[in-house]
Amino acid sequence: MPTAPFGDRLAEAVTRVGVPLAVGLDPHLDQLPKEMQAHFVGLSGAAFRAEAARSVLEFNLTVLEAIEGMVGAVKPQFAFYEQLGAPGWAALEATVARAKDMGFLVIGDAKRGDIGSTMAAYGRAMLDPEGPLGMDALTVNPWMGTDTLEPLMPWCEAHGRGLFVLARTTNPGSAEFQLHGEPRAAWKLADALERMGGSTRGSSGTHALGAVVGASAAEHAVDLREHMPGAWFLVPGVGAQGGSAAQAMAGMRADGLGSLPVASRSVLFPRDLNDGEPRDAIHRAAEALVEAVKSVRNGVDPA
Repeated sequence: MPTAPFGDRLAEAVTRVGVPLAVGLDPHLDQLPKEMQAHFVGLSGAAFRAEAARSVLEFNLTVLEAIEGMVGAVKPQFAFYEQLGAPGWAALEATVARAKDMGFLVIGDAKRGDIGSTMAAYGRAMLDPEGPLGMDALTVNPWMGTDTLEPLMPWCEAHGRGLFVLARTTNPGSAEFQLHGEPRAAWKLADALERMGGSTRGSSGTHALGAVVGASAAEHAVDLREHMPGAWFLVPGVGAQGGSAAQAMAGMRADGLGSLPVASRSVLFPRDLNDGEPRDAIHRAAEALVEAVKSVRNGVDPA
């Protein structure tokens, strides 16, 4: 049976948990709970990578248990796993498998962007249901041209996978290219993505080609929504990076769909992480953010 379109799958996940929110699985080694750091501190080389990867997996499973039923998606950032070599990749595979078993949608934050044959290989590795990861969505870099996205479209169309395309990021140098020209380059990209996404539009009115729009670019999210009425916005930068829930929801559609804020460090590493059970501290941090996003969403869309 064909898989439902990604936009609909994400809409269902948001409806199921009652809030549009994802948690980034970015296991900064120096911020893990002290008892987990103790397994690899003082080691080096292969021994360090093996023990650190085991601690990363232990931490991720703790996080997944803490946020189960509270958010609909998780977003592992590949760099934190790739830095640990093969053990890190194994920890990523195990994390993704467990998250899928628990009902989370998994968004791989890999930011890949390359020529067609390479992107097809990335698709087989990351989006193919029979591949090593089989994730639900992938972040991609389109700035070599939208032809780099085309090899991934078969997975979106046939298997309900999604893409979150870097459109308006908020790193210090992002405006140099993204806001260049008239119309601005990011706006031209948004128009192209809306056209490309049409073949994957579902009953929710959303499609598989979303955009990454940083929380602190809230004023641009409003403009981009006009260009991408059917897109989901993946909105990083909430919490520790300074973005507020209100900023993260600025690009929300009138029906309450379309914006998916992402919090990482503010949920993973609360101040009281080492004061008791890490799971309980993470759960409390996630709970506070869930309530903040719900309040904003309800204020904009009382229905």
